Amino acid sequence: MTGVRRDAPDLSARQMALLLTVYLTPPPHTVRGLAEELRVSKPAITRALDRLSELGLVKRKVDENDRRSVLIQRTVKGSVFLREYGELIVKASGDMEAA
Repeated sequence: MTGVRRDAPDLSARQMALLLTVYLTPPPHTVRGLAEELRVSKPAITRALDRLSELGLVKRKVDENDRRSVLIQRTVKGSVFLREYGELIVKASGDMEAA
């Protein structure tokens, strides 16, 4: 079975859950909404978003309708990461079925 690529970011379970939530549920996404969806604190979401933003997998943007609010947006890099991650899972499951 193939391992996780060495050049891929090492994400925690919380970071991966957050990334999947942003990409698999319809926007808009806010810290408050993501915290409610994942049932974790807003500071925990903020820490996970800090890491995902550093890696370029998501980005923050001020909501033009409510400048106090920050929207979490998808990025091309995040989309590519998740597509490649999904391909690894499919390949690994195929390898396991063949064994």
